[in-house]
Amino acid sequence: MHLPWWETTPALAPISLVAALGTAGGLAISLAAFGAIAGGSLILERRRHGTSRTAARAFDLVHGPWSLTAGAVGLVLVQVATLALAGRPWGVTSAFALWGSKTVAALGVDVASWPYWSSPANAVALRGSVLKDVTSVMNLGIMLGAFAAAGLAGRFAPLWRVPLRSLGGAIAGGLLLGYGARIAYGCNIGAFFSGVGSGSLHGWVWFPAAFTGGIVGTRLRPWFGLRVERTPR
Repeated sequence: MHLPWWETTPALAPISLVAALGTAGGLAISLAAFGAIAGGSLILERRRHGTSRTAARAFDLVHGPWSLTAGAVGLVLVQVATLALAGRPWGVTSAFALWGSKTVAALGVDVASWPYWSSPANAVALRGSVLKDVTSVMNLGIMLGAFAAAGLAGRFAPLWRVPLRSLGGAIAGGLLLGYGARIAYGCNIGAFFSGVGSGSLHGWVWFPAAFTGGIVGTRLRPWFGLRVERTPR
């Protein structure tokens, strides 16, 4: 509903590293940035903890835990499969806009008149079943996969009694994440992972902003009765 207002705010034209520098040049810039971030992270972790989370560990495909390297390879395979099957990079949060709009439409709100749903593809998605929406089906698969992974690892332990402060934090965080992801045209998957994988500069702009927000969010966790996880020295 608010997207047209955001689209009228000042903005830079899209910048594609591939279009500007060619495939080889765009890939080289991205790989150099990845290497700098990974190298800096390893140095900081080893200085603070004497080791790093990428240290070799026993790998169990079914029961976990997976190493960071195995997780990265898994994400890459999902991205490639998404490109092959859906014809576009991986995304997550567009389905949330669809689910929310279908919900309020069922309550009598004329969401079909919103500019967001006026494009042919979005209009078809709004009228059709969520099971015909690729992103929705993928999200359902993610949730089912998370349930299965937690069960196989013996870590499925839902909490039915959530403190009010923690519940408030979850609601506030969910609203910020959901709203922010839609005006940014994606979350950490659609905006960053798929953005940099497609050679778009916006993914690299997204990264420092989200990283800074993550630091702030971690500092705020005690306010909502949530623990701040710390790696033992």
